[in-house]
Amino acid sequence: MKIDWASLGSVFGVSLVVTVALVALFTLGIAGLSRRERATAQGGSAPLAVTGAYACFAACAAAVAYGISLIVA
Repeated sequence: MKIDWASLGSVFGVSLVVTVALVALFTLGIAGLSRRERATAQGGSAPLAVTGAYACFAACAAAVAYGISLIVA
């Protein structure tokens, strides 16, 4: 059995980058919702932060759905 180390390294690198990107997107979504909570406590609203948060969560869900479709297909 021969292992193709270059391909294994490539898969590891792409997986690492995608994982970090998904965590960053989710973190931005949480930060946007936190900003909304802070604005609500001060008597205001933050519609741009909420829209950005929902966009981040939608991008995370789309990436997960795409990954699942790659596994299934």
